[in-house]
Amino acid sequence: DDNKETATKYGIMSIPTILKFESGSVSKQIVGAMPKTALIKELDI
Repeated sequence: DDNKETATKYGIMSIPTILKFESGSVSKQIVGAMPKTALIKELDI
């Protein structure tokens, strides 16, 4: 709610949404809750 412009810019309509950036661009978008281990695997970190 505090950053409506940012949410609109990146097409975020649901919470939680995680955006992974590489070289200044979104390289991956994850929507929805997931366990920590799955999130780490999904983000390749």
